[in-house]
Order: sequence, then structure tokens, then C-alpha cells
Amino acid sequence: MGGLHLLDPRGLLLLAGVAPLVVLYILRIRRRRQRVPSTWLWATAQRDLVARHPWRRLLPETTLLLELLALAALALALARPSSRGGSLDGDHVAIVIDASASMATRLGGPSGAETRMDAARRAARDAVAHLSSGADAMIVEAGREGLVVSPPERDVARLQAAIARVEAAEVEGDLPVAVALAADRLRSLGGRGRLVLVTDGALARAGPLVVAGLPVDVVTVGDAEDNAALVQVDVRPGVDAATRREDVQVFARIQSWASRPREAYVTLSLEGQGEPVASRRLRLGAEDKQPVVLSFEPRPEDHGRGLLVRLSPGDAAPFDDVAFGRVPASPRTPVVIASASSSSSWTSRAVEADPDVDLRRLTLAQLATVNVDPDALVIVEGACPAPLPGGDVLVLAPPAGDCLGVHVGAPVDDPGVTSWETGDPRLRFLTLDGVHVARARALEARGASAALVRAASATLIADASVPGRTATLVGFDVGDSDWPLQASFVLFVRNVVELARAHRLQGAAGPLRTGDAARVQVPAGTSKVTLDGPGALERELPVRDGVAALPVLDRAGLYHVRWSEPHVGSLRLAVNLTSAAESDVRPRPVTVEAAPGSTVQRPSRDAEGRQAWVPSLAALAALALALDVLWVTRPRRSRGATAP
Repeated sequence: MGGLHLLDPRGLLLLAGVAPLVVLYILRIRRRRQRVPSTWLWATAQRDLVARHPWRRLLPETTLLLELLALAALALALARPSSRGGSLDGDHVAIVIDASASMATRLGGPSGAETRMDAARRAARDAVAHLSSGADAMIVEAGREGLVVSPPERDVARLQAAIARVEAAEVEGDLPVAVALAADRLRSLGGRGRLVLVTDGALARAGPLVVAGLPVDVVTVGDAEDNAALVQVDVRPGVDAATRREDVQVFARIQSWASRPREAYVTLSLEGQGEPVASRRLRLGAEDKQPVVLSFEPRPEDHGRGLLVRLSPGDAAPFDDVAFGRVPASPRTPVVIASASSSSSWTSRAVEADPDVDLRRLTLAQLATVNVDPDALVIVEGACPAPLPGGDVLVLAPPAGDCLGVHVGAPVDDPGVTSWETGDPRLRFLTLDGVHVARARALEARGASAALVRAASATLIADASVPGRTATLVGFDVGDSDWPLQASFVLFVRNVVELARAHRLQGAAGPLRTGDAARVQVPAGTSKVTLDGPGALERELPVRDGVAALPVLDRAGLYHVRWSEPHVGSLRLAVNLTSAAESDVRPRPVTVEAAPGSTVQRPSRDAEGRQAWVPSLAALAALALALDVLWVTRPRRSRGATAP
């Protein structure tokens, strides 16, 4: 046995009741009943009798001893003494360790040397050290999902090494999923199973943990800590109302779960730059939340650069005191037009009508060699080169054969336009009534919804989009039609440009959260990319159809994706936690819904292998009080009256 440990020493405060109990016994004066003929002789001495000897010497009495014993037993029971070193009963034990972000909270405030995860690992090691003879244990990490870190194992050294690998990830935890996984594994092993859950009680997913047919021990770590967090961040491009110059606006929401008001500072800085570009001072009330808007004017070289939003001073939970963003691309959308002719075309004239476009003309040969912006809209006239750089693609009058996965067929003379997809964003607000096409090539669209504009016998405009890239094929030369003479052509080109602009402002992957799967769009023709970020080694990732699938990112920060083919390029990804549920690090009761056949131990801070003494001490207190009552109410021998 490893000795007794008090799980809740505050219960010993009940021992303060010993003092008033003893005082009552000192003040208590026992008087004998005596029958006398008259009380007249005693009336004058009544005052002196009351005032005489208010205190008396404390004598050991049976009732006092019994009451002191009951009080001491109750105080110890409330302090929940537990003897460490007892073995865990069970053939198979699953130790589930909470690895959500709140487990990174420091014990004792911002200057604490240990975290809740350190205490959790220590409790798990104690559990392994006190496994019963012949029992095995598995280690389950409860982060964004349940993960079996170590299968059932009897080797203590291997189990201890598996526990050391468990780290608190900056993710919103899902403890019920991990508990269900561990319970299923235990039931599949047969024999006597037991589940030990180590958590801080700050669960992001509310609700009871359902465990059927298994005894469960809940071990809690960590105390209540004051915390304030960045729970929402959004970055948008804009225009300053006074100067009419481009600016970047960062919207942030700060929430505090502290029990008292505090002052805070929110600063905005660029990646790799120590001096903030904007800051704001806040007065946060108790359990308060406030929005903040920070803005600055970016330089041309700042577009795509990382942003850091910091909340200071720091607190016990540092994981939510910083959030990340990316300086959005310039509102001016880059457009590249490649054709065999260098002269201006109907399409380029329609593009130039948009004042927020940076137009660039290239030849078809230059398209394969010139470095094109990865987010640029690429318009190709009279050809379909592969691969195509840039982002969204518009191909007009492609040659016969395969183009972006769409088969371009034989020419069709005088195809009459019969219908078009009015719900598609590229064809909104326009009508093609009265448009005459002299000659076009039939397109074999992939599915009915991919046929954007249809003639009686062929598809004239088709959708050839792939994940992360919108591609549009026009099966005819607009010069062979009267479409450029109508307003619908300008609307069509503007719609294609606006769709590319929306994709560009959203970014290569959109807003990313820790623990979620993500994909990023890279230039067509790229076969592999490299990824690096906070706490992660550089790794290579394959690319398919211009999309790279990222591994699960379990830390918030700025990640960099780089590629070297068909040309050198890179992009930044901002990954955030921003979870109000996870940043509320206040411990809450852990409820286990025990089905028939389950037993649930009371949550404690003790490690595993314990023997609780609470029931025995409570029984001792009840026995002492019962004996006290019996002693006081026992029948007394009658004594004869004594003559005065």
C-alpha cells in the first residue's frame, strides 16, 4: 500500500466543530433533582446559584467521546481518504486519456510549470503500475477522434512509453467517441473489462458518456482557472471610407470566463514582423464577450502573407491566445488571355470593361513558360493546352479531341440555342434568346447538369470543373456568332470573372480548423507539394487533378505549401482552433450513463489502484451517533429521595 491520500482535504474543515462541542460540555452544569418541602428558603440564593461557577473542569464523558468520534469520522469521510497501491480489478483495462486542447491548461496559472496533461499522464502511469497480476491494458488518446495509442499490452515499459507519447492537441475534443471506442475494444476481448477515464472535465461535447456492462473509474485533473480566448477570427478585404484606398479588416471576438473583470490588449501583426500594425485595448467584464475590428493598409508585397492576432496578457490556457489569418489577395483579379493572335478579341474587350481586373495577354507558347499567378483566371482562345496554369479556366473554340475531360466533336452548322442553365452562376441575369451561332463543335458534357447551353442536337457550352477549379468550355468562336453584339455576352464574361474573384478571395482552401480534413488547390501539372508548419517536419504530399489532400493538422498556426513544377510557387494556410466550447476550461461534472451491468466509481483526483475509505468512515460515524443516542436514552436506576 502506498499510504493514505486525501482526495478533498477541504472536508477536514468539519473538525472545527470540535471546539464548540467541547465548550458546550464545559458550560454544561449537571444538577441533581431533589424534592424539598418548600422553595421559599432558596429564593434569595437563586441569583448567587446561577452566577456561581459558569465554567467547570472538562471531565471525560461517554457521550462526549462518542460525539467527537462521530465528528472526526464525518470529517475524514468528507475529505475522501484513499489508499493508493491497490490493484485494478479486471483482466483487460482501457485507459482513456483526454487529449483535447483544454488539457494544455497550466496548473496554478500562467506561470505554472505543469499542465493538466502532465497530471493526466502521471495518473495513467499510476494505473499501469497497479494493474492486477496477469492483466493487460490499452492506451486510448481522446482528441478530435479516438485513437488507440497502444493495443492490449502487459509490458509495463511499453505502456509507459505509449503514455509518454500522448500530447494535448489544439483540437476540439470528442470524448464520447473515444470512450465508445475503448468500450467496444474491451467487450471484444471478453473476460472482465474495466475502463479508466482521465480528464479535466472541461468537455466540448455536452452529454453523458454511455458505457454498457463495464465498471468505469473517472479520474479528474486540474482546478478551475480564469481564461479569456479568441473564439472567432475573420479577415476581409475592403476600402477605407476616408482615403478610398485598399485596406484589410480583421474581425475578432474575445470571450472571457473569468470571475472578475480584466484588461486585455488585442494586437494584429504580420508574419515575421514583430511590430504590430494595429492594436486595441479592451475592458473585459466577468464572463464577458466583445467584438473587435482591426484594420490596416497592406502593401502590394503583403498579399498572401500570414497574419497573427494576439490576446495579452497571457493566461493559464495559452493555446487560444493567438489566432491566424492570411492577408487576402488584392481585389483586382488577375486575368490571362492566351491565343494564337496578339490582337484584341471580343473576349478581351469584355474583360477590360471590368475596372478591377489586371489583364495580361500571352501567346500559347508563353503560357507554358511564363510564371502565371496561381489564382489567375486563364482564358484560352482556339486551343486547349495541357497542363493549364492558374486557377479557373475559360476555353473558347477548342479543337477536336479531348479538352479538360470533355470530348470536342465534329462541327455543327447553324445550331440553334434551345435552353440554358439559368441557375448556374456563370449564366445568371442573362438570356440567350435571339443569339445566332453560325458554326460550333458539339461538346459531350459529363452529365446533364454539365450542359450549360444546349442546341437541338448538341451542347454548345459545357462545364468541365474539377475539385478546386472551375472550368468552362465554349464550343464555338464568338466571332462566328452575333453573341458579342448583345449584352448577354458581356454579362457572361463578367460572371466568369466574378466567380474567379470569389474563389481567389476565399483562398486556396478556405477557412481551416484544427482536426478537420482539408484539401488545397495547386496549379494543374503539379505532381507533388511539400508541407511544413508549427511543430511539423517538412513532408511531401501527392497531388491529383490539381488538388493536394492534407493530413490532419492538430496545431493552430500558419502552414506553407510549396511546389516546383510546372513552375515555382507557394501559398500559406491559416489553421485555427477558435472554439468557445474548448476554451471554457472550467471543470464540469463528468456524467457516465451506466447501462445495466455497469458500475461507476465516483470521480476522484486519485490515480488508479485505490481503495476508498469513505463508506467505512461514514458507517463508523453513524455507529458512534447511534451509541450516543442509546447511552443518553438508556433507563436509569431510580434513587430514593434524600431528606433535606
